[in-house]
Amino acid sequence: MTAHGRAGAVPRAGELLRVGREASVQFRRPILFRVIRVLDWSRSTYHGWLWLDGYQINDKGDAVARRSIFVQQAGLRSAPEPSARLSRSRVSRAGAGGPGGRGRG
Repeated sequence: MTAHGRAGAVPRAGELLRVGREASVQFRRPILFRVIRVLDWSRSTYHGWLWLDGYQINDKGDAVARRSIFVQQAGLRSAPEPSARLSRSRVSRAGAGGPGGRGRG
């Protein structure tokens, strides 16, 4: 897989990740996480584990908490931008009523 698919790629600043149970048992419910940086502490941890500094992101794309998290690199997944998901849903709603998106009638 490529860096976009995440397999084995070290996260880069600005990258949006889905961090779930595959990355660490502490993430029973997955979160969206925007990477600021990989912390230097990662050099002295267990092989395959990383300390990441960044922001937890809500479904609207807003940062809701700054966090440093300890995760397995292999368990990290790329996530689509929240604004891209909103745009697609708006487009599908607009076209739901047929030509011109005017609905019934």
